[in-house]
Amino acid sequence: MMVDIDKLRGWIGRSQEKSDTITPRLVESFNAIFDASSSLAPGDPAPLGIHWCLAPDIAPMSALGPDGHPARGGFLPPVPLPRRMWAGGHVDFSDEFHVGDSVTKRSQIEDVTAKTGRSGALVFVTVRHDYLTPRGVVLSERQDIVYRDQDTKAATSVAGQTKSDPVTETVHADHSRQIDASATLLFRYSALTFNGHRIHYDLPYATGEEHYPGLVFHGPLQASYLMRLAAETAARPLQTFSYRSVAPLFAGGAVSIHANRKQDEIDLWVADSQHKPTMKATAT
Repeated sequence: MMVDIDKLRGWIGRSQEKSDTITPRLVESFNAIFDASSSLAPGDPAPLGIHWCLAPDIAPMSALGPDGHPARGGFLPPVPLPRRMWAGGHVDFSDEFHVGDSVTKRSQIEDVTAKTGRSGALVFVTVRHDYLTPRGVVLSERQDIVYRDQDTKAATSVAGQTKSDPVTETVHADHSRQIDASATLLFRYSALTFNGHRIHYDLPYATGEEHYPGLVFHGPLQASYLMRLAAETAARPLQTFSYRSVAPLFAGGAVSIHANRKQDEIDLWVADSQHKPTMKATAT
């Protein structure tokens, strides 16, 4: 598929601003996703990863594209490639969110680039998000989104493993946790983040239209698990968190998250049931 990269680069510099509130209801719902609990009292710390639930793109049903996302060509450039996924990003922490915070999310398109990969054309869109409260900037994130062509050679299994994938050796980790990668988990996170992308909850669409072997595990959900494990491992507030998707992860099997601490840096990764990494991250 032909991509007019010069036209798409015209979106560089485009910005938008949205506001949201970290309500006790949001915190309680977010904690339920992770089988966690925390204080819901105003002014108390809000859980890590909750910023990915704030100020989502909200469009009426009539303004949605066939994949469930808002139709392209608004804030994000109208990339003509059908698959859209997170590629990775970097987070800088300046403060912590509190229950009851009014949050302003300022977003700007920083770059749009085209590459060619094994599956064909790739377009990367880099977005900068700054989250502000009346106390100032709490968190800044660079987010990399990748668009690519369909892969009609559909895989045939779940939890990130295809028939042709070799089983990899288990890598030692100082800290590990197990996750049940259920369809219910993916549905609840989609609902919490108002993410209409059908690959996360609509199995006939995911397999029949985008040719995945199952429902796709959200990138920010994987990153949230890793971010929370990093904070637990460090036993102190995080300063930075960088993450990179290395393989798709699918519902229907056991998933594990791991951490190794090396002085002031923590290496983290998500692995599927065959010990294949699907997301890697570092935190300081």
